Amino acid sequence: MYSPLLDAQGQPKSLADVEYADLEQLRGQEEGFALEFKQTFGDGVRRKVPKIIASFANSRGGWLVIGIEDGTGAVRPVPRGTADYSQVIGELCRRHVSPAPRFDARFVADPTDPDRGVVVVLVDLYDKATRRGAEVRRFCSRSVYYPMVDAPSGSSVQGQPIFDLYLFRMGMPSRQTPVPPRPVINQRAAVMRRVFDYRGMGCRIQHAHDSLVFRVPAHDEATLPHSAIELFPDDSMKLSVPAVVLTGDERARAMSTLSQRAYFPPAPHALLIDARATLRRVSSMAALLDAYVKESSLAWSQYAVAYELEGMAGVTLWSDDPTYLRYCAQHGVLSCATTDCISCIRYLDDGAHDTFRARQFAGSHFFEACGLPLGSPDAEDNELVDALLRTGH
Repeated sequence: MYSPLLDAQGQPKSLADVEYADLEQLRGQEEGFALEFKQTFGDGVRRKVPKIIASFANSRGGWLVIGIEDGTGAVRPVPRGTADYSQVIGELCRRHVSPAPRFDARFVADPTDPDRGVVVVLVDLYDKATRRGAEVRRFCSRSVYYPMVDAPSGSSVQGQPIFDLYLFRMGMPSRQTPVPPRPVINQRAAVMRRVFDYRGMGCRIQHAHDSLVFRVPAHDEATLPHSAIELFPDDSMKLSVPAVVLTGDERARAMSTLSQRAYFPPAPHALLIDARATLRRVSSMAALLDAYVKESSLAWSQYAVAYELEGMAGVTLWSDDPTYLRYCAQHGVLSCATTDCISCIRYLDDGAHDTFRARQFAGSHFFEACGLPLGSPDAEDNELVDALLRTGH
């Protein structure tokens, strides 16, 4: 959810983490649909509070800060009072709003005068956030069928290693509602087919029980699985990209190089995936999603996004890039350290992701899933990140 207060890394602060010094960030901020200031807590403000909170609860939630000067955002502390502000505001809302909105309130005291401070009220949607999160998690359980990969003897890898990207369109009717008319479905399919054509990629369409699956054709998909985009009636999407697995002579050469160069070489039965080829596949497929959203006059602010790993646990990353080989000599090979898992869900409607692009997100987070140290303060780690992301494009 949106927060007007950020931590040292520029990440939104939760209400529980707000400190008095953070309030200076409000100076000069403009009030808007999710932020409102009140300088005092007099009778006039008390009458307005239920309406403000109800308005936030019926839109996207928001922050009411009492003890901040209107117009300037300057801190103007209010008395602590004899009653808890949460109780006072809750009683005001119960008198005037039904059902009472969900909110949390904190009195953030001035360290130099604990009897004065600022009241910060965080208003949630009427249980919308809870329902939305559950709905997104249900959506992130879709699976597109792929045949089993031929893993080396003794490998613990189960199934085809796949990187999944979920893009859930929020604010749409329940999936229990009837599917759109056939002309609407056909029109969306035509748009998706066009974006494949724009990039010189063919596709074949399969009908699932509640979706259309657009697959990149392969000469023998039973042994060379390729990518798929699943399109749902509400324009939610799922991208499934099988990793490019090294086999035969390519695998033998890579294993020989890593065995000689890596401080921690891969096990003899390790499954190796080609970093460059897989990233190119991930990025090119995610670019189709960007094009579809643009062609369909949609906006990324309507989406929540998450990624998932399938069959990736223990898979080892291979690249012949000199930076990667130097890194392996110092630290060992990169491999996916987790079992199958889904990432945290990112909501793109909070104003912080206006420049979201599926291609960049999918590309960088594919490597993150494989153990690449994104966001590390170590210069050597950042050099590796830059090198591998560069070789993939």
